[in-house]
Amino acid sequence: MKELGQKEISRAIWEGCKLALFVYTPMCGTCGAARRMLEVAEHLLPEEVVVQSNINYIPELVQEYRISSVPALLLYNGENENPEIIYKMESVEHLLSRIRSVVE
Repeated sequence: MKELGQKEISRAIWEGCKLALFVYTPMCGTCGAARRMLEVAEHLLPEEVVVQSNINYIPELVQEYRISSVPALLLYNGENENPEIIYKMESVEHLLSRIRSVVE
């Protein structure tokens, strides 16, 4: 997964990109498990749809979307609307289904 910063994410949203943004913290064990699931799902999706960002480096997005915990997966449909936010990473199949519903 490509790591994006605040400006890169804002630009992608403004340009109407469809993407799944994985928000994490480096020392979070649950984030590590979620990352592994997303890495598997990523192989079955178009290139660079799944990106990631450390929550510590995106304070404006955290405040704007009221991200309450990590891991979080923000799904942007390309229409500059508020993203769907998923906090419960159930399974690879579930994540793949949710991401596909937004980006394909």
